[in-house]
Amino acid sequence: MMDDLCVHMFRVYKIVSLLFFLDGPLLVLLHGGGHSALSWAVFTAAMASRVTCRVLAMDLRGHGATQVRHVDDLSTQTMSRDVANVVRATYGETPPPIILVGHNVGGAIAVHASSGALLPSVVGLVAIDVVEGEKHCVICQYEPASSSKCIVKSGQIRNLESAKVSMVGQVRRCEVEEGDSAEPVSPVTESVADGHEEFYDLNYVTEKAESSASAEPCSVYSWRIDLSKAEKYWDGWFRGISNLFLSCNVPKLLLLAGIDRLDRDLTIGQMQGKFMMQVLPPCGHAVHEDIPDKVADALASFMIRHKFAEARSETKR
Repeated sequence: MMDDLCVHMFRVYKIVSLLFFLDGPLLVLLHGGGHSALSWAVFTAAMASRVTCRVLAMDLRGHGATQVRHVDDLSTQTMSRDVANVVRATYGETPPPIILVGHNVGGAIAVHASSGALLPSVVGLVAIDVVEGEKHCVICQYEPASSSKCIVKSGQIRNLESAKVSMVGQVRRCEVEEGDSAEPVSPVTESVADGHEEFYDLNYVTEKAESSASAEPCSVYSWRIDLSKAEKYWDGWFRGISNLFLSCNVPKLLLLAGIDRLDRDLTIGQMQGKFMMQVLPPCGHAVHEDIPDKVADALASFMIRHKFAEARSETKR
């Protein structure tokens, strides 16, 4: 890890509160393909109000604001090691009890990390809308939209509050020459500098780029990661993931957007009581963004049932 520190910079987000001392288990949140750790923002607020816990959400390799030397190496082995290294760098060799929570690709990485014993302090595993054969869920990128409202209307995310936060981690501004024959993308919105970061106002939609006689560059959106280029890794992410999930020797919770997501192995495992499962109310694939309160309720119940965490006083009432 020490050799990698000079070339690997992982963006992480943690709960910071002046109202109470952060204690309890550590939720390590792993986002889905094409998303970023910001996709957990609204869910984290809901979760922190229900149980006493700590939260670490990270931008995976190739995603968000994370910068690594081999950005195209998205193998399960490398990404699983990334998770273990980030936890170790943040909490040392004796981190608190960990509950791995992953959505889609992040869920697959959580399963691989748990099964590989890379994090000995893992006590629980939560997979959100990821089962074997769900490779089609990886490719859900359309033309980048210039407004969070457009994202909601397209169905990618159905919760405007979450889209306002999470889309910042999925798109970036790039410069192209006017008249360029590159594939069209939507114009970037206004941005405001805050220290060394740029935050895009995704509710402001520019109607058209400024017209100019000369070939001046104009700002447009592009995805931070092109998932189609990671196709060679899809099989490694998802093949055998159902049996691997079942073999993990910790309490497990599977949250699904629809019962049709279940395959044969998971159906049998669920009937045998090998894991807890909950099919959530109608929502899209971005389950934790669309209905963060419902996901937080399910996870809080799971943690309290297994005595991983204590409910906050207002939750008990």
